[in-house]
Amino acid sequence: MSISKQNLTAIIVSFKSHHVIEQCINSIDQQIKIIVVDNSNDEEFKEYLEAKFLNLKCILSTKNLGMGTANNLGIKNTNTDYALILNPDVVLQSNTVDEIINASVDINEFGAIAPICSNQRYPNYNLGKKYKYNSKLPFEVMSIDGYAMLLNLKKLKQLNNFSFFDENIFLYLENDDLCAMLKKNNEKIFVIPTSKINHLGGKAVDPKYEKQIELSRNWHWMWSKFYFNKKYYGYFFALLFSINNFLSALIKFFFYLVTFRTYKCRIYQMRLLGLLNSIIGNKSYYRPKLED
Repeated sequence: MSISKQNLTAIIVSFKSHHVIEQCINSIDQQIKIIVVDNSNDEEFKEYLEAKFLNLKCILSTKNLGMGTANNLGIKNTNTDYALILNPDVVLQSNTVDEIINASVDINEFGAIAPICSNQRYPNYNLGKKYKYNSKLPFEVMSIDGYAMLLNLKKLKQLNNFSFFDENIFLYLENDDLCAMLKKNNEKIFVIPTSKINHLGGKAVDPKYEKQIELSRNWHWMWSKFYFNKKYYGYFFALLFSINNFLSALIKFFFYLVTFRTYKCRIYQMRLLGLLNSIIGNKSYYRPKLED
Protein backbone atom coordinates (compact mmCIF):
# COMPACT_ATOMS: atom_id res chain seq x y z
CA MET A 1 0.00 0.00 0.00
CA SER A 2 1.37 3.43 -0.98
CA ILE A 3 1.69 6.45 1.25
CA SER A 4 -1.43 8.55 1.62
CA LYS A 5 -2.50 11.19 4.11
CA GLN A 6 -5.12 8.77 5.43
CA ASN A 7 -2.47 6.07 5.96
CA LEU A 8 0.03 8.34 7.70
CA THR A 9 0.43 9.40 11.34
CA ALA A 10 2.62 12.29 12.47
CA ILE A 11 4.38 11.60 15.79
CA ILE A 12 5.72 14.54 17.79
CA VAL A 13 7.60 14.16 21.07
CA SER A 14 7.22 17.21 23.27
CA PHE A 15 8.89 18.36 26.48
CA LYS A 16 8.02 21.84 27.71
CA SER A 17 7.25 22.64 24.06
CA HIS A 18 4.09 24.71 24.55
CA HIS A 19 5.67 27.81 22.98
CA VAL A 20 6.46 26.22 19.62
CA ILE A 21 4.50 23.02 19.00
CA GLU A 22 1.38 24.68 17.56
CA GLN A 23 3.40 26.01 14.62
CA CYS A 24 4.35 22.42 13.86
CA ILE A 25 0.81 21.07 14.27
CA ASN A 26 -0.74 23.84 12.18
CA SER A 27 1.61 22.99 9.31
CA ILE A 28 0.33 19.39 9.17
CA ASP A 29 -2.63 18.62 6.90
CA GLN A 30 -5.78 17.96 8.94
CA GLN A 31 -6.30 14.68 7.06
CA ILE A 32 -3.20 13.31 8.80
CA LYS A 33 -3.54 11.81 12.27
CA ILE A 34 -1.25 13.29 14.90
CA ILE A 35 0.08 11.68 18.06
CA VAL A 36 1.87 13.91 20.56
CA VAL A 37 3.85 12.10 23.25
CA ASP A 38 4.38 14.58 26.06
CA ASN A 39 7.38 13.82 28.25
CA SER A 40 6.42 16.47 30.81
CA ASN A 41 3.18 14.68 31.80
CA ASP A 42 1.14 17.89 31.53
CA GLU A 43 -2.59 17.13 31.80
CA GLU A 44 -3.64 20.70 30.93
CA PHE A 45 -1.43 20.62 27.84
CA LYS A 46 -3.07 17.34 26.74
CA GLU A 47 -6.60 18.70 27.26
CA TYR A 48 -5.79 21.91 25.40
CA LEU A 49 -4.29 20.19 22.35
CA GLU A 50 -7.00 17.54 22.03
CA ALA A 51 -9.74 20.17 22.32
CA LYS A 52 -8.17 22.41 19.68
CA PHE A 53 -7.04 19.78 17.15
CA LEU A 54 -9.62 17.09 16.36
CA ASN A 55 -7.09 14.93 14.47
CA LEU A 56 -4.74 14.82 17.47
CA LYS A 57 -4.24 12.42 20.36
CA CYS A 58 -1.88 13.32 23.20
CA ILE A 59 -0.22 10.57 25.24
CA LEU A 60 1.23 11.54 28.60
CA SER A 61 4.31 9.74 29.85
CA THR A 62 4.65 9.42 33.60
CA LYS A 63 8.36 10.30 33.34
CA ASN A 64 10.72 11.93 30.86
CA LEU A 65 11.40 9.07 28.42
CA GLY A 66 13.71 10.90 26.03
CA MET A 67 13.31 11.07 22.27
CA GLY A 68 13.72 7.48 21.14
CA THR A 69 11.60 5.76 23.78
CA ALA A 70 8.84 8.35 23.43
CA ASN A 71 8.84 7.90 19.64
CA ASN A 72 8.55 4.14 20.17
CA LEU A 73 5.53 4.78 22.39
CA GLY A 74 3.99 6.84 19.61
CA ILE A 75 4.70 4.10 17.06
CA LYS A 76 3.06 1.49 19.31
CA ASN A 77 -0.08 3.61 19.36
CA THR A 78 -0.11 4.12 15.58
CA ASN A 79 -2.51 2.14 13.39
CA THR A 80 -1.30 3.44 10.03
CA ASP A 81 1.36 1.92 7.77
CA TYR A 82 3.54 5.03 7.83
CA ALA A 83 4.73 7.41 10.55
CA LEU A 84 6.20 10.88 10.13
CA ILE A 85 8.52 11.54 13.07
CA LEU A 86 8.79 15.27 13.81
CA ASN A 87 10.39 17.48 16.42
CA PRO A 88 8.07 20.20 17.77
CA ASP A 89 10.32 22.92 16.33
CA VAL A 90 9.83 21.69 12.75
CA VAL A 91 7.41 23.42 10.40
CA LEU A 92 6.28 21.73 7.18
CA GLN A 93 5.93 23.73 4.01
CA SER A 94 2.59 23.62 2.19
CA ASN A 95 3.61 20.80 -0.17
CA THR A 96 6.02 18.85 2.08
CA VAL A 97 3.88 15.73 2.46
CA ASP A 98 2.50 15.88 -1.10
CA GLU A 99 6.04 15.84 -2.50
CA ILE A 100 6.92 12.81 -0.37
CA ILE A 101 3.79 10.98 -1.53
CA ASN A 102 4.47 11.79 -5.19
CA ALA A 103 8.13 10.75 -4.96
CA SER A 104 7.36 7.52 -3.12
CA VAL A 105 5.43 6.18 -6.12
CA ASP A 106 8.71 5.83 -8.05
CA ILE A 107 10.68 4.41 -5.12
CA ASN A 108 10.15 0.67 -5.06
CA GLU A 109 11.55 -0.16 -1.64
CA PHE A 110 12.42 2.03 1.32
CA GLY A 111 12.67 1.86 5.08
CA ALA A 112 12.72 5.61 5.63
CA ILE A 113 12.24 8.83 3.68
CA ALA A 114 13.05 12.38 4.72
CA PRO A 115 12.19 15.82 3.43
CA ILE A 116 15.13 18.20 3.11
CA CYS A 117 15.94 21.09 5.42
CA SER A 118 15.30 24.43 3.75
CA ASN A 119 18.53 25.82 5.22
CA GLN A 120 21.19 24.23 3.01
CA ARG A 121 23.96 25.16 5.44
CA TYR A 122 22.59 22.57 7.86
CA PRO A 123 21.82 19.42 5.85
CA ASN A 124 19.65 16.86 7.62
CA TYR A 125 21.34 13.88 6.02
CA ASN A 126 24.68 12.12 5.64
CA LEU A 127 25.45 11.01 2.09
CA GLY A 128 28.31 8.74 3.01
CA LYS A 129 30.90 7.81 0.37
CA LYS A 130 28.77 5.72 -1.95
CA TYR A 131 25.85 8.07 -2.64
CA LYS A 132 25.46 11.29 -4.62
CA TYR A 133 23.33 14.37 -4.05
CA ASN A 134 20.60 15.21 -6.57
CA SER A 135 18.83 18.56 -6.42
CA LYS A 136 15.72 17.37 -8.26
CA LEU A 137 15.25 13.63 -7.81
CA PRO A 138 15.10 11.46 -4.66
CA PHE A 139 18.59 10.36 -3.65
CA GLU A 140 19.76 7.61 -1.33
CA VAL A 141 21.75 8.45 1.82
CA MET A 142 23.50 6.70 4.69
CA SER A 143 21.47 8.41 7.41
CA ILE A 144 18.97 11.17 8.12
CA ASP A 145 18.37 13.39 11.12
CA GLY A 146 15.59 12.41 13.47
CA TYR A 147 13.75 15.72 13.54
CA ALA A 148 11.90 14.89 10.31
CA MET A 149 11.76 11.31 9.00
CA LEU A 150 9.02 9.14 7.54
CA LEU A 151 9.18 5.46 8.53
CA ASN A 152 7.68 2.59 6.57
CA LEU A 153 6.13 0.91 9.60
CA LYS A 154 4.43 -1.91 7.74
CA LYS A 155 7.69 -3.03 6.16
CA LEU A 156 9.89 -2.50 9.22
CA LYS A 157 7.56 -4.39 11.56
CA GLN A 158 8.12 -7.47 9.41
CA LEU A 159 11.88 -7.46 10.09
CA ASN A 160 13.26 -9.87 12.66
CA ASN A 161 14.40 -8.26 15.93
CA PHE A 162 13.83 -4.72 14.65
CA SER A 163 12.66 -2.53 17.51
CA PHE A 164 12.91 0.97 15.99
CA PHE A 165 14.67 3.35 18.40
CA ASP A 166 17.22 2.01 20.91
CA GLU A 167 15.67 2.75 24.30
CA ASN A 168 19.04 2.77 26.03
CA ILE A 169 19.65 6.15 24.37
CA PHE A 170 17.89 9.05 26.08
CA LEU A 171 19.05 11.77 23.70
CA TYR A 172 21.39 12.13 20.70
CA LEU A 173 22.36 9.60 18.04
CA GLU A 174 19.10 7.65 18.37
CA ASN A 175 18.42 8.52 14.72
CA ASP A 176 21.93 7.47 13.66
CA ASP A 177 21.40 4.19 15.46
CA LEU A 178 18.06 3.65 13.73
CA CYS A 179 19.60 4.38 10.32
CA ALA A 180 22.48 2.00 11.06
CA MET A 181 19.94 -0.71 11.86
CA LEU A 182 18.06 0.04 8.63
CA LYS A 183 21.27 -0.32 6.62
CA LYS A 184 22.12 -3.53 8.48
CA ASN A 185 18.78 -4.89 7.28
CA ASN A 186 19.43 -3.68 3.70
CA GLU A 187 16.69 -1.07 3.95
CA LYS A 188 17.06 2.03 1.78
CA ILE A 189 16.91 5.58 3.10
CA PHE A 190 15.95 8.41 0.75
CA VAL A 191 15.86 12.19 0.84
CA ILE A 192 13.27 14.03 -1.28
CA PRO A 193 14.83 17.37 -2.36
CA THR A 194 11.50 18.82 -3.52
CA SER A 195 9.96 18.18 -0.08
CA LYS A 196 11.17 20.87 2.32
CA ILE A 197 10.80 21.65 6.00
CA ASN A 198 11.85 24.57 8.16
CA HIS A 199 13.73 23.56 11.29
CA LEU A 200 13.98 26.23 13.97
CA GLY A 201 16.85 24.31 15.54
CA GLY A 202 17.22 23.87 19.30
CA LYS A 203 13.89 25.60 20.02
CA ALA A 204 11.88 22.55 21.07
CA VAL A 205 12.10 23.35 24.81
CA ASP A 206 10.91 26.58 26.42
CA PRO A 207 13.86 29.05 26.49
CA LYS A 208 13.40 29.70 30.21
CA TYR A 209 14.89 26.24 30.84
CA GLU A 210 17.82 26.88 28.52
CA LYS A 211 20.64 26.52 31.06
CA GLN A 212 19.43 23.26 32.57
CA ILE A 213 18.67 21.82 29.13
CA GLU A 214 22.17 22.75 27.96
CA LEU A 215 23.71 20.88 30.89
CA SER A 216 21.57 17.85 30.05
CA ARG A 217 22.53 18.03 26.38
CA ASN A 218 26.23 18.01 27.19
CA TRP A 219 25.89 15.02 29.54
CA HIS A 220 23.90 12.97 27.05
CA TRP A 221 25.97 13.95 24.01
CA MET A 222 29.06 12.42 25.57
CA TRP A 223 27.19 9.41 26.97
CA SER A 224 25.56 8.64 23.62
CA LYS A 225 28.76 9.04 21.58
CA PHE A 226 30.58 6.44 23.64
CA TYR A 227 27.56 4.10 23.73
CA PHE A 228 27.06 4.33 19.95
CA ASN A 229 30.72 3.66 19.18
CA LYS A 230 30.82 0.78 21.65
CA LYS A 231 27.68 -0.75 20.12
CA TYR A 232 28.98 -0.71 16.55
CA TYR A 233 32.78 -0.80 16.86
CA GLY A 234 33.51 -2.33 20.26
CA TYR A 235 34.50 -1.09 23.70
CA PHE A 236 38.19 -0.47 23.05
CA PHE A 237 37.58 1.50 19.86
CA ALA A 238 35.01 3.63 21.71
CA LEU A 239 37.52 4.20 24.50
CA LEU A 240 40.25 5.18 22.04
CA PHE A 241 37.86 7.42 20.10
CA SER A 242 36.84 9.26 23.30
CA ILE A 243 40.34 10.14 24.57
CA ASN A 244 40.49 13.50 22.78
CA ASN A 245 36.98 14.38 23.96
CA PHE A 246 37.90 13.49 27.53
CA LEU A 247 41.15 15.50 27.54
CA SER A 248 39.49 18.50 25.89
CA ALA A 249 36.64 18.52 28.42
CA LEU A 250 39.05 18.05 31.32
CA ILE A 251 41.30 20.95 30.27
CA LYS A 252 38.34 23.27 29.74
CA PHE A 253 36.79 22.21 33.05
CA PHE A 254 39.90 23.25 34.98
CA PHE A 255 40.35 26.42 32.92
CA TYR A 256 36.84 27.62 33.70
CA LEU A 257 37.21 26.48 37.29
CA VAL A 258 40.27 28.64 37.96
CA THR A 259 38.81 31.59 36.05
CA PHE A 260 35.61 31.39 38.14
CA ARG A 261 33.29 30.95 35.16
CA THR A 262 30.90 28.72 37.04
CA TYR A 263 28.37 27.84 34.36
CA LYS A 264 31.01 27.06 31.72
CA CYS A 265 32.81 24.93 34.28
CA ARG A 266 29.56 23.09 34.96
CA ILE A 267 29.03 22.37 31.25
CA TYR A 268 32.38 20.59 30.94
CA GLN A 269 31.84 18.82 34.22
CA MET A 270 28.65 17.41 32.70
CA ARG A 271 30.58 16.31 29.62
CA LEU A 272 33.06 14.46 31.77
CA LEU A 273 30.33 12.85 33.86
CA GLY A 274 28.35 11.76 30.81
CA LEU A 275 31.39 10.15 29.24
CA LEU A 276 32.58 8.47 32.45
CA ASN A 277 29.13 7.05 33.16
CA SER A 278 28.98 5.60 29.67
CA ILE A 279 32.48 4.12 29.98
CA ILE A 280 31.62 2.26 33.21
CA GLY A 281 28.33 1.02 31.75
CA ASN A 282 25.84 3.15 33.68
CA LYS A 283 22.50 3.89 32.04
CA SER A 284 21.75 7.33 30.58
CA TYR A 285 20.08 8.34 33.82
CA TYR A 286 20.63 12.11 33.94
CA ARG A 287 17.53 14.29 33.61
CA PRO A 288 17.32 18.11 33.50
CA LYS A 289 16.23 19.67 36.78
CA LEU A 290 13.46 22.05 35.82
CA GLU A 291 11.48 24.33 38.07
CA ASP A 292 8.52 26.43 36.91
